[in-house]
Amino acid sequence: MSEFSRPARELLDASREYADSKADEVKLQVVKGLSISLSKLVSLLIIVCVGMALLLVLSFGLILLLGEVMGKRYGLAAICVAVVLAIAFLVLYIRRDSLLRNTFVPVFMKLFFPLEEDSADDTNATTEEPQVQGDTDAGEA
Repeated sequence: MSEFSRPARELLDASREYADSKADEVKLQVVKGLSISLSKLVSLLIIVCVGMALLLVLSFGLILLLGEVMGKRYGLAAICVAVVLAIAFLVLYIRRDSLLRNTFVPVFMKLFFPLEEDSADDTNATTEEPQVQGDTDAGEA
């Protein structure tokens, strides 16, 4: 009876090892995806902060320049710059889905599911039939 149960026990042990290794692989992929996402988020936050500071300084300079052109009417120049910035903000707000969602979803899909794309590329490469040199020349002529 022990001879009969030994293959089942070996199969059970191999299954446990496989499940443990798959769990470790999933953990590693999650950690990799989260670390890449966090680093991209932090770098994006730094870029946004620097961009906001730059926009603030440029806006202030534009207000001073327009104020001088308008005959020392700095208040009117500030309103003009604010209107331009409000229009730009409104355009970005209206286009937020196409700018943000369509940009970030593919990035996160590549981060968290890289194996599916790699395996699909590998299967396409192996299943494609090689082209004969004469076929391409005949199509061009």
